[in-house]
Amino acid sequence: MAMSSLYYGRKGEISRQKIYANGMRTNHICPHNPEIYGIMTAVKVNSSLKRAYIMKHMLNFENFSAEELEGMLDLAMDMKKNPEKYSNALAGKKLYTLFEKTSTRTFLSFTTGITELGGSYFNQLWRDSNFVLGERESEIKYVSRNVDIIMARLVKNETVQEFGKYSSVPFINGCDNSFHPCQILADMLTVLERFGTLDVKFMYVGAKNNVFNSLVEFFAKVGKGTLYGLTPLVNETAVDANFYADAAATGHYVELDPSMPAEEVKKYVNDMDVMYTDTWLDMEFFNDPAYQDRKKELMKKMMPFQLNEELLADSKALVFHVGFEISEGIEHKFMDVIIDEAENRRHAEKAVMYTLIKNYND
Repeated sequence: MAMSSLYYGRKGEISRQKIYANGMRTNHICPHNPEIYGIMTAVKVNSSLKRAYIMKHMLNFENFSAEELEGMLDLAMDMKKNPEKYSNALAGKKLYTLFEKTSTRTFLSFTTGITELGGSYFNQLWRDSNFVLGERESEIKYVSRNVDIIMARLVKNETVQEFGKYSSVPFINGCDNSFHPCQILADMLTVLERFGTLDVKFMYVGAKNNVFNSLVEFFAKVGKGTLYGLTPLVNETAVDANFYADAAATGHYVELDPSMPAEEVKKYVNDMDVMYTDTWLDMEFFNDPAYQDRKKELMKKMMPFQLNEELLADSKALVFHVGFEISEGIEHKFMDVIIDEAENRRHAEKAVMYTLIKNYND
């Protein structure tokens, strides 16, 4: 039996423990620090080449360098332009998709994406799985034995962390209450297509939520362009107390005062390349009778911050998003870019799947 090594680490710090392995993938918690998992999990060591293949999960962007994120965007661009070149790139690879939260776009983009790369998929709803029984460790480990990569769209970040802890194949966070990394990669792919660079002025108006958190994380991590956040509504998310302050310290995130006068807001808007918003109320609650009072309350509070003709009258910015957070007229005006952005979910996710699978399996 050959001697291999497992490497563990967080935020670029790697420690090492020798173990005995026989070419098998493994996923262990670091014995001297049980909190380290999912950020940089196990590696497979090819003893003949003396190379270590690090298995990464995409729980958020913490685990990725600026170069890796930009590399995935470049790959997504090439996959979109030259699909035939990648038609068998993941031949024989299997994707498991799990939905605790529903989403047409997430389902279609991942399943058509893996198919376009020559792979296959197996979809399951949370309510039809044994995950509803509560004990998740064994279920996650079992699923990992059957597929090459997992994507789950989940309600809570704590569940995402469990997948990061127990999965022995790459795991992708398809959305939780704290982060939505694949959406932001699609957004940034659209920025690259439209502007040829990530060095743009990008303004978000809306709730501090999972999408916003991933935007903040991306701009701070990549170090190009500037994100301006105008967030009169704050949703409960699982980010560190210093998350926004640390991002602001990079110089690539600016937090604006929601109480500033409307004319001051327009000055910022008129200087932007991209205007962006996201849902004020989680989509799964939108038509729920139990949330109608909350919906009315949020609408009243947030309508002054809607992206509409008055706010954008003198702006040359592109608008991303669709929903009542933007006016019907603005939605129709920017429908082409909105649909491009939606399509780009597929190409961005193809790049993510390819990168995570290939980095560990080659």
